[in-house]
Amino acid sequence: MAKTINLDMTSVDNREMRLGSIIAWDGSASELVEQSNYEARSQRTGYDGRKGTGGCAGKGEGCKLCELNTPFSQQTMCTNSIVHCQIGNLTDCVLIDHAPIGCSSNSYRYDLGFKMGLLARHKPLQSVTITSTNLLENDMVFGAGNKLEQTIRDVKERYDPKAIFISMACSTAIIGEDIDSVAQNMEEEIGVPVIPLHCEGFRSKHWSTGFDISQHGILRQIVNKKPKKQKDLINIIALWGTDYFTDMLKPLGLRVNYMVDMASFDELKQASEAVATATFCHTLSQYMATALEQNFGIPQVEAPQPYGISATDEWYRAIAKIVGKEDIVEEFIESEHKRIEPELKRLRKKLKGLKGCILTGSSYAHAMICALKDIGIEVEGSVVFHHDPVYDGGLEFQNTLKYMVDNYGDVKHFTVSKTQPYQLYNIFNRIDADFVIIRHQGLAPTAARIGKPSLALGDEHLPLGYDGLIRLGNMILAVVARKKFNHLLTRHIELPYTDWWLSQEDPFLLSHHPEVLDDVFGENAENPEEETT
Repeated sequence: MAKTINLDMTSVDNREMRLGSIIAWDGSASELVEQSNYEARSQRTGYDGRKGTGGCAGKGEGCKLCELNTPFSQQTMCTNSIVHCQIGNLTDCVLIDHAPIGCSSNSYRYDLGFKMGLLARHKPLQSVTITSTNLLENDMVFGAGNKLEQTIRDVKERYDPKAIFISMACSTAIIGEDIDSVAQNMEEEIGVPVIPLHCEGFRSKHWSTGFDISQHGILRQIVNKKPKKQKDLINIIALWGTDYFTDMLKPLGLRVNYMVDMASFDELKQASEAVATATFCHTLSQYMATALEQNFGIPQVEAPQPYGISATDEWYRAIAKIVGKEDIVEEFIESEHKRIEPELKRLRKKLKGLKGCILTGSSYAHAMICALKDIGIEVEGSVVFHHDPVYDGGLEFQNTLKYMVDNYGDVKHFTVSKTQPYQLYNIFNRIDADFVIIRHQGLAPTAARIGKPSLALGDEHLPLGYDGLIRLGNMILAVVARKKFNHLLTRHIELPYTDWWLSQEDPFLLSHHPEVLDDVFGENAENPEEETT
């Protein structure tokens, strides 16, 4: 029998253990497809007899994927931070960060994103509700269980939330704080779910495990265990983006249940009552979608993500099959093709000859490349922040990298790099691109400094569906029209790296030739003490 997602456990295996995820790799997209060996990794019988449940357990040699060993990390996020941006974005629940106050330093940024998301979804404006136990030196020595209990009581009295989450940080994991016992005891005392989240920063080498941890807590203690099915409700697992899904799914008579960001307790609770689950990105959703399928029988939409014409066609057909609307879907698809054809033709003419580069999360990048190529833009380079060789479901439709290569061709430089700026300059220099699309806006200035116009895609839903191609094309035209600014910027910006490093063609030089570090900093360095003084 296949190993299913166990909702009786309070903790989640990190992606490196479950999926074999990596954070450093360089080559072509087709090479990564071959090395990932998705089909072989998912060749276990599923809980319902289907092929696939994902993961690497018991596969031995078949699960090895060559990962480059990077000597240091210039910047990153952590699982605790991702929990803040997920659970902290619930409208009527509270997150207690059981940690020193510094671990909550990102809250102001997530508050901004939360408010922007609420406005985009036409929901009442409010702030994130994240509190901190503010651990001090004595707490680290003698423990802080009593402090956590009192914080839970204070939060209940002050905010009266429908659920309280507790996030674990590196410091509290190191001293062995028992948040499970505290959560269980306090839930009995205050009468609302108190949910422990084991999300200490060092739990995983990539922050994406934080999405799984957040979703696991919701599935364990909020989702209705005795659901009454709603035949017109579909789950959409997404981030903060504009609500395009509602209009997209109206023709099929479906209502959207958005999770996790900006969701209420009741919206999360009814996730087990939906007719199906879909997503804007498999990377951020497959844990929850798979758990809902395994534990509650809610099918996933077995189609590519709805970016680009052919993928959107398949997506609609798959949903229509689930809800019994196959008799109307073909006519709808045909009418949508005719509706966008004139504008699509105009955009393709204007965009012809342009080359783009994608810098986003992995499955989202695969889909975005498909969308770019559908509007006539060439892509010879992309950077993804990590790579999952297989997803939790292990199902064929989830293999978005292979779908991209099979249907839209190879990408010559397909790099896995965990937002390392020192590598990005070398990557951009070897890619012929007229613009860069970046999902993590903080990285946009990196491209701008070397003259690459950047589209900081704050609304990750912008490219969705048929109309998404039109929105995306118009946005790109607006960006490249202002490329003169970037060229002027390069005359006045001094990059923080040596000419030697910037002249290197290999962004992973320090991984392929670690001895270079010895020449600069180690035993082979010339008079290191003299240079320091």
